[in-house]
Amino acid sequence: MDDMKSRVEEAVKRKMCGYNCAQAVACTYCDYAGVDEDTMKNISQAFGTGMGTLEGNCGAIAGAGIVLGMANKKPAKTIQDTREIMAEFKNRNGAVTCKTLKGIDTGVVLRECNDCVRDAAEFLEQQLHQI
Repeated sequence: MDDMKSRVEEAVKRKMCGYNCAQAVACTYCDYAGVDEDTMKNISQAFGTGMGTLEGNCGAIAGAGIVLGMANKKPAKTIQDTREIMAEFKNRNGAVTCKTLKGIDTGVVLRECNDCVRDAAEFLEQQLHQI
């Protein structure tokens, strides 16, 4: 990834064109996972909107985790890298669950979806630099 320009805004563009948050991140980096975009779109479809319930973690983080799992192929490293992404995401945004980020219970939106995608893609790129 060192010689490649950032794809963060490409991920946001996918989100704005109908991809869910998980798909937007995962499909942007599907070449690192070794799968084509259509396959990745199907693999990641259930992870949007906090696992489809708003109760789960942000789909953008899930999309990053999918890419890491396929790129690392080492469970311990994938877990470590995903934990790091989640910690950075929570530190920046105050939460990792979709419902909390969207302010469903509080009425206070902590982060819009496009920015969640932007953050997860940024943190994913940091991890991909280390593979």
